[in-house]
Amino acid sequence: MKATIWHNPRCSKSRAALQLLRDRGYDVEVVEYLRDPPLRETLARLYRAAGMEPAEGLRISGTKAVELGLPGASADEVLDAMAADPALIERPLVETARGVRLGRPTERLLEIM
Repeated sequence: MKATIWHNPRCSKSRAALQLLRDRGYDVEVVEYLRDPPLRETLARLYRAAGMEPAEGLRISGTKAVELGLPGASADEVLDAMAADPALIERPLVETARGVRLGRPTERLLEIM
């Protein structure tokens, strides 16, 4: 079983998600998205697959999201901002053959395992 996690090693939720995947036997591709940001198109695909609007994957805490006027912005504006500043991406995003989920709370990942 394979999984991809868009991961921030400094985030406890992201570390917990990675550990859950490994504990469940997944071969995990770890993408440290702050160092290797996903393309805008990748983000759009992930949120579509998760059944989410990009704004639902917007990290507010500790970012410039409010200052940039992103809460309430269009999906295109949010995706553009995330592509320009990956710190705006809420983590962890996990993709398996069964779908994509934002791992907040971590238990949400069980839906795609």
